[in-house]
Amino acid sequence: MAATQIATYKNYIGGRWIESVTGRTYQVHNPARKDQIVGEFQTSGADDALQAVAAAKEGLAVWAGTPAPARAAVIYKALEILGRRADEMAQTITIEEGKPIGDAQGEVKRSMNIMEYAAGEGRRMFGYTTPSELPNTAAYTIRRPLGVVGIITPWNFPLAIPAWKIAPALICGNALVFKPASATPLSAVKLTEIYEEAGLPAGVLNLVTGPGAQVGNALVESPDVKGISFTGSTEIGTEIYGESAKRLKKVQAEMGGKNAVIVLSDADMDKALGGIVQGAFGSTGQRCTATSRVIVEEEVYDQFMAELIDRTSKLKIGDGINPEIDVSPLASQSQKDKVLEYIGIGTEEGANLAYGGRELTGGDYDQGYYVEPTIFTGVSTGMRIAQEEIFGPVLTVFKAKDLKEAIEISNSVEFGLSSSVYTKDITKAYEYINTVATGMVHVNASTLGGEVHLPFGGLNSSGVGQREQGTAAVDFFSEVITVYIDHAAEATERARFI
Repeated sequence: MAATQIATYKNYIGGRWIESVTGRTYQVHNPARKDQIVGEFQTSGADDALQAVAAAKEGLAVWAGTPAPARAAVIYKALEILGRRADEMAQTITIEEGKPIGDAQGEVKRSMNIMEYAAGEGRRMFGYTTPSELPNTAAYTIRRPLGVVGIITPWNFPLAIPAWKIAPALICGNALVFKPASATPLSAVKLTEIYEEAGLPAGVLNLVTGPGAQVGNALVESPDVKGISFTGSTEIGTEIYGESAKRLKKVQAEMGGKNAVIVLSDADMDKALGGIVQGAFGSTGQRCTATSRVIVEEEVYDQFMAELIDRTSKLKIGDGINPEIDVSPLASQSQKDKVLEYIGIGTEEGANLAYGGRELTGGDYDQGYYVEPTIFTGVSTGMRIAQEEIFGPVLTVFKAKDLKEAIEISNSVEFGLSSSVYTKDITKAYEYINTVATGMVHVNASTLGGEVHLPFGGLNSSGVGQREQGTAAVDFFSEVITVYIDHAAEATERARFI
């Protein structure tokens, strides 16, 4: 029987699909079926990145001069194509990243929402006019694109995160070099194909796959790259921000999270448990907004724990392509090793392993990177499992005597991305909103996600630079230019103080 042919995918630079300068490729495997090869992709280096930057400079000359409503027409066309390919894209996400097909379908829908919103901004690229203090003078602002922008994205949302960076960057008139995560490049290839089919001019969107260090460093160091939009670890994001600042580049970095849910004694317990189980174990906990800590008021702690373990035990674990599955494999061997290491650290630190904690083996589990949903109790704030981002299906549970102590526990980490409280007391809800140290705050809802027309991002080690999505995205991907026009018929004496 003939071997199945493996597809080889190329970089997209200057409107052409080309091989990398290195001449090397690497393989990506399905996390649920390690013997299934998703495809071969270019192992690009610094020379490929610089080639893409040069192409983007040429594309910028065309795209920046295109009226914003005309740019919107291209994004609307891409939206239409993505809609036609929605099922294919969802399956691609599941096959290369591993998440349940329902989550992948939601990711495609989210990507479409983002593109729809960004395209709409083509007719809302607002500046403002204001009276000048000088006679016969018009004063107003306009927006211009940054120029060439580097887009660096992670593996856990291989379509949605690129979509929410690329669409607003394009509507603002920028030309892009897109470096997706090396673990999940196929969704990026297909998204690039969609924009190509939609009629995006050559050089405006350039795709370079492969390891992040060489490509990312080249983008940071290139004087022709005026901005970087990054999502990934706090360590890498901090380095990119610091190196880019030395070169006066504009940077947004969305980084890690250690998100907490507070459950007060008056909470709707059924609602709280549903949000927490989905937040902690949906997408196998591999979201920056995943619920990784729960802080329960002591009056309802025992009831909460009994129901939490009961619900968790009923989750179905397996290949995410099966629509009945709740928890799918981790995305890679390295992710599985990291999660198992943290589970070991938790037990060594003295936390109580209340549920799960095992690598799943035997049968189909041997084909993928499976770890049971895991719950720790008896956790103190100084433990590593309470402080560090695990990025897997591991939940730590704390007990608090009241809301004040619960907020103190919530704020005891370096991260500040998303958080939540479940309560029926509006006074306590507002006390929480006004004192919790996170960039996104939820009341009676899980820590997950956000909406495309609202800013997305966190405080402290969770993010730096301007927020993503909504009008904040336009603010990042454009520069505000202030214009003064003297329309006096004759020269006049004018006082200028700055």
